[in-house]
Amino acid sequence: MKKYLLFDLDGTLTDPKEGICTCVQYALSSFGIEEPDLDKLEPFIGPPLKDSFMKYYAMDEDQAQAAVEKYRERFRDIGIFENKMYAGVPEMLNALNSQGMFMAVASSKPTEFVQRILKHFNIAKYFKVVVGSEMDGTRVKKEEVIQEALQQLFGNWPVEKTKVYMIGDRSYDVEGARKVGVECVGVTYGYGSMEELREAKCDYIVRSVEELQKFLLRGTEKKEQSTTSQRIWQMVLPFLIFYLARNIAINVGAMLMVTIGNNISGGDFLFLRNAAGEPESMTGNGAVILSAFSFIVGGLSIYKIAKKTLAKTAEDMKLLHIKAEPPKNYVFLGVATIGLALGMNILLQLAGTVESSEVYQEVARKQYAAWLPIGLICYGIITPVAEELLFRGVIFGCIRRYMKLSAAMLVSALLFAVYHGNSVQSIYAAVMGFLMAYAYEYFGDFRAALGVHILANVLAYVLSDVPGLSSLMNWPVCLVCLAVGVACALMLHRQKKIF
Repeated sequence: MKKYLLFDLDGTLTDPKEGICTCVQYALSSFGIEEPDLDKLEPFIGPPLKDSFMKYYAMDEDQAQAAVEKYRERFRDIGIFENKMYAGVPEMLNALNSQGMFMAVASSKPTEFVQRILKHFNIAKYFKVVVGSEMDGTRVKKEEVIQEALQQLFGNWPVEKTKVYMIGDRSYDVEGARKVGVECVGVTYGYGSMEELREAKCDYIVRSVEELQKFLLRGTEKKEQSTTSQRIWQMVLPFLIFYLARNIAINVGAMLMVTIGNNISGGDFLFLRNAAGEPESMTGNGAVILSAFSFIVGGLSIYKIAKKTLAKTAEDMKLLHIKAEPPKNYVFLGVATIGLALGMNILLQLAGTVESSEVYQEVARKQYAAWLPIGLICYGIITPVAEELLFRGVIFGCIRRYMKLSAAMLVSALLFAVYHGNSVQSIYAAVMGFLMAYAYEYFGDFRAALGVHILANVLAYVLSDVPGLSSLMNWPVCLVCLAVGVACALMLHRQKKIF
């Protein structure tokens, strides 16, 4: 939550269409230009008037300045009040004020007009600073207006741009904010479209005054009232259901497979048989298929709980992810996953952790005894889906409502590590589990976490199961992979800081 808020006026706090467009008509008529359709004059709302007259009616600078003077002739006493405030704006400003926000207006409209409009609607009391353009034609660029508003808002204190939002409806607001170095919240209920704001690379986009209020006040909401034991139970219950369902599935599945084995003859794909052709034990393929069956049952057992938690988390994240992430951020995430997955696997091998863990050696013996495609389906797809439903879908989804995001990511990663039960997988799971939770929060999409998990598991499985890849097990490759992974993760964080 940021405490310093700069609001554009036209198209953000008030709807000035009638006043602005009729005054533009009035100015154009003085040049012998008749424009009866007010809708065609909407582009004049927001940008500096002089620029708009030059852009849309091919006026030279002197003509445009004369048109501005003619515009003001009518606007000063008539057009200024042909205006209406967007529904919910007074209530939003009051709510922001009650939370101690420092608010200012930064508009391309002349300051004198801005002040009169704010007083007319009785909302001037909410703003510490009101800055617009000057009547003499200076300070008309949005970045100049924003810079002046910041100087006045912070006074003698250093300007803390990281604590500021510029809120507006047009690309000019976004571009001005970027030039000054502050983040911009675009609103689509004004005169700028979603496409315009996205093209301008607006940091955040909301679609209504209600969404804007929720966005600006996020973090001040009352936390869910529940005891520590209730919070723990919200995580423990799904885990117990998942664990018990898996164990029941393994036992039931084993009995079913034995029954099948006693009723089919020949073949050693699923069973090792004695001289009489009777199944003695399952092959690696059979054991992995049984494991896959247990994960499917485990995932299904908590599906309803996960679905409910995922829906709640999606609602919480919605306002931060209206704007689509650029493709390059998905590339950064993919490369970070590959780099960290390969680097951590090689590091654990070179550090001797793999050799020293007897528990992991037994797990690996079972996992890699299967035919590669079967192993990839089980551990590269089925297992990640089931585990993500539990650890990111339910556990992280619950604790992120009670903790700071960084702490929630760390706790979910540590729980994911403990769940694996051996030093090798635990270390790997802690690092990758944090990245999974980070991806979920960063992109606002559960599929991002699932994608990281699938990619990490596939890489780990292939690296350990394909003998020809042993040549990668050296320190230079390890360090390069880790460096690339960390660098891409940091690039993501620089693009958008989520905690």
